[in-house]
Amino acid sequence: MQFTLEHTYGKARSGTVFTDHGVFHTPAFMPVGTQGTVKAVSQQILREIGVEVILSNTYHLYLRPGTEILNQAGGLHEFMGWDRPILTDSGGYQVFSLSDLRKIEEEGVQFRSHIDGSLHTFTPESVIDIQRLIGSDIMMVLDECIPYPCEKEYAESSNELTLRWAERCLNRFRSTDQLYGHGQSLFAIVQGSVFGEVRERSAHTLVDMGFEGYAIGGLAVGEPIEEMYDIVALCNDLLPREKPRYLMGVGTPENLLEAIDRGIDMFDCVLPTRNGRNAMLFTQHGSLNITNARFKNDFTPVDDSCECYTCRTYSRAYLRHLFQSKEVLGLQLATIHNLYFFQWLMRSARQAIALGNYSHWKEEQLNSLSQEIPVYS
Repeated sequence: MQFTLEHTYGKARSGTVFTDHGVFHTPAFMPVGTQGTVKAVSQQILREIGVEVILSNTYHLYLRPGTEILNQAGGLHEFMGWDRPILTDSGGYQVFSLSDLRKIEEEGVQFRSHIDGSLHTFTPESVIDIQRLIGSDIMMVLDECIPYPCEKEYAESSNELTLRWAERCLNRFRSTDQLYGHGQSLFAIVQGSVFGEVRERSAHTLVDMGFEGYAIGGLAVGEPIEEMYDIVALCNDLLPREKPRYLMGVGTPENLLEAIDRGIDMFDCVLPTRNGRNAMLFTQHGSLNITNARFKNDFTPVDDSCECYTCRTYSRAYLRHLFQSKEVLGLQLATIHNLYFFQWLMRSARQAIALGNYSHWKEEQLNSLSQEIPVYS
């Protein structure tokens, strides 16, 4: 993997990440394809929308279909018919969310499957081996995801465990080879909850280890939004300028714009797909619930400034009808629109950075996003 930083405006950055499965441009939003599929849309649709990179999940793919099937298929790219970059998270968040079904030890974490209750163990070494078998372009280290709020002492001890695991992941990565003829990269994850000193210790130690990219984890878990932004800014000031920075699990359009302003390059979140399946659509003038009765006779597009297939072809009234009738097409059309909107937002941010007017553009977008959605009938 290679990262080229092309433009900056203040702390906002735009660039290109080069992988053996093609490039993706930053700031980048990665749709979440947890189990080798972005829910409700095909890989062909993702390409048409302009998606350049997706995220999938080590925990879920390990449990189903399993690494043996993925290995037989020639890796996840071949298995799912996706020829563009894939990032896999380590499964740490999913494992640690199973608070009643897992046990954390120095060696790793023991957990029971949410599918059938079977007992499994993830170690730093095994998650690297699993991601080798998955064949993702960018792999993530195993980390402990801690809840908010938590005591500083717990954040400190958890971070020390995460740092030891990161070093073990890196050693395993360096001592093993890719399996399918393409290169793979490994990113570390800065942890520490909302405690600046802990975040600083995490970032400094991981940077000294020499990873190819760095993620900021453990945010968007209930902390006040301004604290999240402060931690993002703090971490970005400590991370290498020449390497990509990834804010995990974030977030709303407003979150993305503010995080870009603080130096973030990559994002993932289930928000556009999950909200789409629940009839919540994002537009340049705020979000709307398409099942609302006020859209019953509204024959205009979801967003008249949007060029996605859904907005070019169908009306708010038709989408409302699909959701009211519980037709699967409604889930797909809403998801297409939301994913297109997030890709449009990233393209526009990159352009604003390149043109040197990101701050002005960001404020315009934030003002627009807070407006009331007009209704036509």
